[in-house]
Amino acid sequence: MANKQWKKIESGQLAPVYLLTGVEQHIFDSTIKRIVKAMPDIEEASVIRYDLDETPVEIVLEEADTLPFLEDRKLIIANNASFLKASDKTKEKIVHNLDFLQSWLTNPSPTAIVVFTAPYEKLDGRLRVTKTMLEKAEVIEANRLTGRDLTTWIQHEVGSQGMQITGEIAQLLVDWVGDDLLMLSNELSKIAMFTGGKGDVTEEIIEKLVPRTPEMDVFRLTDAYLAGKVKEAISIYHDLLRNGEEPIMLTSLLAGQIRLMVHVSSLQRKGYHGQQIAKTLNVHPYRVKLIMENRQLPSMERLLDLLSKLAEIDFKLKSSSGKRERILELFFMEPMRL
Repeated sequence: MANKQWKKIESGQLAPVYLLTGVEQHIFDSTIKRIVKAMPDIEEASVIRYDLDETPVEIVLEEADTLPFLEDRKLIIANNASFLKASDKTKEKIVHNLDFLQSWLTNPSPTAIVVFTAPYEKLDGRLRVTKTMLEKAEVIEANRLTGRDLTTWIQHEVGSQGMQITGEIAQLLVDWVGDDLLMLSNELSKIAMFTGGKGDVTEEIIEKLVPRTPEMDVFRLTDAYLAGKVKEAISIYHDLLRNGEEPIMLTSLLAGQIRLMVHVSSLQRKGYHGQQIAKTLNVHPYRVKLIMENRQLPSMERLLDLLSKLAEIDFKLKSSSGKRERILELFFMEPMRL
């Protein structure tokens, strides 16, 4: 996770070479912004950028070794370091001098900071150049955050904007917004504007400012239906329709939630605890926790029956030309038998 390296950057401890690897673009962008901010002589417009899909790496290194004109150090971003992952060499448009790169990494330029980005899920650790890069560069993994890593990231972001947030409230924000870092960052910026960048981020503030995701409302919808609260379930359903959600999509989300309940119940019977279940199913631990704590969870037989009915509804919705909204509404009006 990037928080540790971000603290070093923010304190002015800059490495000569960085490697940003992973698929979470927001972490790439946030890291580069922090590096720019930590270099007083550098503005965003003066950052030198290269695309390694179009430019040989030796051109980047020659630029790094050239003395800066007005600044103490240059900042160079070299994107798409595909030579660090397994690839078909015959399909590569550019031939890189990787021997030169390996030699340069052992003695990088003292007057430049070079950031290599490798926006891939996995690098090829068998390659000599990859081994050298991982050894010599400051590596920041930009993988999708989950669980405690995600709430810790939120707390770090909130703290950097002059506010405070507890882990519990950070988790609430995730439940409402999801785990997309860009969306979370946008909501945190909105909260910072509202609070003036000070004080505690509370549940009341989140409820006031942050719109719930369809997934969150479907969770509430499923919960109300399973609890036999027909009026509440239909009210939530109508709210979702007014927000532009389609019955077919809602049916799919409902089926996904019921299917998750089936899997959680099955693994729970086998003696799995919450974290093990979340890891096995690759879902957020909080979703598993809510299901495990639900005292009104139907029997396995009833859950499977609900899945069968939702499959029928999905077929009707896709083959109907009439008022589709009514088809799913009738499902919620049917009494729930545990």
